[in-house]
Amino acid sequence: MTTIKPAEIRAMGPEKARAKLEELRVELMHERGVAAMGGAPPNTGKIRALRKQVARIMTMLNEEKKRGEH
Repeated sequence: MTTIKPAEIRAMGPEKARAKLEELRVELMHERGVAAMGGAPPNTGKIRALRKQVARIMTMLNEEKKRGEH
């Protein structure tokens, strides 16, 4: 799993970004489930990285939405 850079998100376009957001949310839900059941995650920083990527995409989508309103 690699970090998505803001330039890459902007280049994706809104539809691809929304699809990637859903994919990341599903993966995050899975990782949280593993952690809640007491399983040892293979990568301890993965949940934090996923949360940051979700926030990064949401921020870009909200910026694009605000840009379209003005």
